[in-house]
Amino acid sequence: MPSVYPAPDHTFAVFARAAQDSLAPNETQRNTLIVAGVYIIAILILWHVPYVSVIIYPFKLLTVGFHEMSHAFAGVLTCAHIHSIELDPDEGGATRMSGGIPWITLPAGYLGSSLIGAALIACGFDTNASKVASLVLAVFFIFTLWWARKNLLSWILILGMAGLIVAFWFIANGVALRYLILFIGVMSDMYVLWDVIDDTIARKVNGSDASAFSDICGCCPSQAWGVLWLLIAIAFFAAGVIVGLVAFKDSAAEQAADSKHFLPVPGQSGALQTLPASLSMLACAALTGSVLLRRW
Repeated sequence: MPSVYPAPDHTFAVFARAAQDSLAPNETQRNTLIVAGVYIIAILILWHVPYVSVIIYPFKLLTVGFHEMSHAFAGVLTCAHIHSIELDPDEGGATRMSGGIPWITLPAGYLGSSLIGAALIACGFDTNASKVASLVLAVFFIFTLWWARKNLLSWILILGMAGLIVAFWFIANGVALRYLILFIGVMSDMYVLWDVIDDTIARKVNGSDASAFSDICGCCPSQAWGVLWLLIAIAFFAAGVIVGLVAFKDSAAEQAADSKHFLPVPGQSGALQTLPASLSMLACAALTGSVLLRRW
């Protein structure tokens, strides 16, 4: 009787081919990657040009807000009491809290804001995902205004950004919103990378998160923690792009068609059927948020 041999296992080859197909960008995704690349170059140029850098100044402050909000949310998750969040015109910020677990709350600033940036980059590949991202940002804005209610700059920044997001929602059926969310995501991750290098690797800042974390752990200098956080931030950046490529394969035309039926701009076809339900959900979310804030 002839021997029977099992067929060779090609599982890895099949998986590799499937992964390659998933990561291969279509035309719409290639355009998004090109725009993201242009954003990176523009941010790097505007960052260091005097006077012209004022163009991205509000977005720098917004990324500082993400940093401080990440500290605050980590504090809440570790049972800390958040006293206030402050932003200052020199692109700095501070989160004042008591209690919590410093091992978690200190690195949460850089890692949390880079994770937010990566999520926004991924959502920037799709119009409807960008709409969802803008609603999540609205929740972040509400909590920021609550914790920073005595800081005038925070109010001006948040209300200005909220108005900008609403305005872009109405342009080209939400396509402009997608590119705005993409820009905020790229800006957030770029700011994290630059800030980690500037504050912890290129020079040691005594008041930095890495210095405070180094004092707590006592095993590594602040520069070592800065390098580790930088690598994690780069990984988040790459993960945001990969998730966008894998999860959002619809073409621009397909996204435009889907956008008309998901939180559409008033006056669009299908808006009358879906807008009331959407407004009801937003109202419930706002009411729930206000009740939580009162309890706090």
